[in-house]
Amino acid sequence: MSEYNLNTKNINEWVQTLKAGDIVNLSGCIYTARDAAHKRIVHALKAGEELPFELENSVVYYAGPTPAKNGLIIGSVGPTTSSRMDAYSPLLLSLGQKAMIGKGNRSPEVVEAIKSNGAVYFAAIGGAGALYSDCVKECTVVAFEELGCESVKKLRVENFSLIVAIDCEGNSLYK
Repeated sequence: MSEYNLNTKNINEWVQTLKAGDIVNLSGCIYTARDAAHKRIVHALKAGEELPFELENSVVYYAGPTPAKNGLIIGSVGPTTSSRMDAYSPLLLSLGQKAMIGKGNRSPEVVEAIKSNGAVYFAAIGGAGALYSDCVKECTVVAFEELGCESVKKLRVENFSLIVAIDCEGNSLYK
């Protein structure tokens, strides 16, 4: 097990070097999207519509941040159960998404898509949403504002602490 300080800007330089169990302090741009947003993104893809963010080399965090209070950038931003996105993940990975952040195990189909697309799945600690909010330096709603906390948000994070749960070879902490 190793520990890395990595930036999303050069994701292709490091994503395939990570191993299940590695600790990553991630900085850069990530997007939040839960199941309602995933459903809309896939619908937009199938309809040939423009997507709210570039999928190529993207990092998607399965989270629905709570509203910011008292002048803060964001409220609690803890992970949601990743299996709810399993129906959408293989398609998004095939279109260039490089990393997913959430909690819990993934289906065999998602693990296969991680392997075939050279991606990675990070686990975030459930119940640590208030601590994760300290890592968020900017937050902008980029799509589906009417979904409230489940809208797609672009976050700039610094030292967002994660664990490699499933690496690009399919090695899994859940096995």
